[in-house]
Amino acid sequence: MKRAFRYRFYPTAAQAVQLSRTFGCVRKVYNLALSARTEAWMLRQERVNYNATSAMLTAWKRTDGLAYLNDVSSVPLQQTLRHLQAAFTNFFAGRAGYPRFKSKKRSRRSAEYTASGFRYRDGTLTLAKMAEPLQIAWSRPLPDGAQPSTVTVSQDAAGRWFVSLLCDDVIPAAAVTAAAVGIDAGLDHLLTLSTGEKIANPRHERRDRKRLARAQRDLARQEKGSANRGKARLRVARIHGLAEKMPLAVRSWVCRCGSVHDVM
Repeated sequence: MKRAFRYRFYPTAAQAVQLSRTFGCVRKVYNLALSARTEAWMLRQERVNYNATSAMLTAWKRTDGLAYLNDVSSVPLQQTLRHLQAAFTNFFAGRAGYPRFKSKKRSRRSAEYTASGFRYRDGTLTLAKMAEPLQIAWSRPLPDGAQPSTVTVSQDAAGRWFVSLLCDDVIPAAAVTAAAVGIDAGLDHLLTLSTGEKIANPRHERRDRKRLARAQRDLARQEKGSANRGKARLRVARIHGLAEKMPLAVRSWVCRCGSVHDVM
C-alpha cells in the first residue's frame, strides 16, 4: 500500500526563495487554467481537459509576462494541472463543488514533485532546480529499500517547512486478540481505561490559553495589510502549532492496544 511519511526540514536561504517562487508559480498556473476552463464553458460550452491546459502552459511560458514560469521546475506546474483536472472530474461526478481560485493569503502553500522532479539517494533528497539536498530532520526511517514515488513540499501558517514522501509500504497484520478495553474520556484525566489505568490530561490548551488570547488581541489591534499585522498573525499561528501533536503517552497506548471499545 502507499503510505506518506512527513518530516520537517530546514531550507537554506536560496532554497526558501526557490520554493516560495515555486509556490507562487503553482498558484498562478492553477488560476490561469481554471480561468481558461471556466471561460471556455461559459462562452462556448466547451470542456477543456488536462492535455489542453498543458499545451496552454507551454504557450504561457513563451510570453514575456509569464516567462518567469521557466525559472521553476515544470513538474509541480504539470501536477497542479492534474489536480485541477481531478477537481473538475469530482465536480462533474457530483462529489464536490466547483473548483475555486487559489488565494495568496488563504490557500495552502505547497508543490508536488513526481519522480522526474527529484532525486532520492543514500538518504538525501534533492529537488529539481536545486544544487543542494534538503536538510531533513529524519524523525523516523523510511521502509527498507523504499523509493518515494512523489514528494510534496509545503509551508504552514507558522512558517514551518515540511516534506511528505509517498512510498510503498507493507503494514504487518496485528495479532488477533480477544481482549477488549473500555475507554472513558474525562476532564481530570484525559482517558480512563477499564483496566484501571489512567492517562493524565496534559492540558496544553489551558497552558497556552493566555498566550493565545494576548496574541489574538495584538493581532486585532494591527492595521490590515501592515507588516506588524503579518508579524502578529505569525505569532498566533505559532501558538496554534504548539498544540498540534497528540500526547506521546496516548499515541503509544493506542498503538499497543489490540481491540478497543469506546464507552464514552
